[in-house]
Amino acid sequence: MNTTVLMSSARYFSNELQINPYYADEPVDINAAVREHDQLRATIVQAGIAVRQVEAPSDSQDGVYTANWALIRGNKAILARLPQARKTEEAWAERQLQALGLEVIHVPEDWHFSGQGDALPCGKYLFCGQGYRSDPRATSFAAQQLGYELVQLQAVPLLDTVGKPVINQASGWPDSFYYDIDLAISMIREPSDSHKGIIAYCPAAFTPESVKTLEGMTDEFDFIIVSEQEATKAFACNLLSTGETVVMSANAPELKANLEARGLKILTPKVVELAKGGGFIRCQTLSFND
Repeated sequence: MNTTVLMSSARYFSNELQINPYYADEPVDINAAVREHDQLRATIVQAGIAVRQVEAPSDSQDGVYTANWALIRGNKAILARLPQARKTEEAWAERQLQALGLEVIHVPEDWHFSGQGDALPCGKYLFCGQGYRSDPRATSFAAQQLGYELVQLQAVPLLDTVGKPVINQASGWPDSFYYDIDLAISMIREPSDSHKGIIAYCPAAFTPESVKTLEGMTDEFDFIIVSEQEATKAFACNLLSTGETVVMSANAPELKANLEARGLKILTPKVVELAKGGGFIRCQTLSFND
C-alpha cells in the first residue's frame, strides 16, 4: 500500500475562494494550520511511511492538497487538470515531479483530472470517480498508461432545493459532497494470494450502479460500510493506510472500531484548520505507487 508519499506545506493555505461544498465560512488560522500539517507529517512517519517534502506554490490556496497534483506509478506521473482556482498548481507540480526523476504524462487539455483524489490504486485495480473533478476519459487514460484495471464509479450529485444538480460557482463544474472519490471510499489493504483486500466505503455516496459494481467484487475484497454521517461530517474515508496502520479521522468511531476489529493499528492526528478547505488526511499526501 502506501510506503512513500509526497507532501508540500500549509504555508500558503487559505479558504478564501470556496470551490467545494465542504469549505468552512470561518477563516483559516494559518499558524495553527502549519502546526497541524507538521503533526500530520510526523504521524505519517510514525505509521512507517516515508515522506518526501516539497514547498507548496505561493499562488494557490490549495497547494497543501498534493493528492490532486497527479497519479503516480513507478517512474510515471499522470499530471492533473485542475479547476481554474488551482490551475497554477499544474506547472508547479510538473516541476516538482520532474525534479524527483518522474516522467510526467499529460492528459488532453479539455479533460478534467483530479489526480489521486479521484483515482485510488489497490493492487491491480484503479478505483476512479467521474463527473465532478474528473472526466471518465481521463481516468481511463490514466489506468491504461499506468497498467491498472479500471473500476469506474460515480458519486451522487449535490442537488438544489428543487432537485437540480448544483453547479459550483467557482469552477463552473457540477458539484457533489464527494467531488473527489477519496471522500467516499478508502483502500485499506491490497488483496493477495493469502487474503482478501479490504475497502471501506460509504454506499450513500454512490449511485446504485456503482454500489452494484463494488458488491460484485466480494470475491477479492471485504467491504467495511461507512455511514453517511461519518463520511460527510468526519471525513472518515479520507485516510491513509499501509495495510497494517491507518492514519484517519479522530471523529469517526464506527469506522475506527471496524478497522481495529480487523487487527489494524489506528493513528488519529488532529485535523481542524486543514479541513476548512474541504480536504483531509488523504488529500494532503500523494502516494508513490509500485
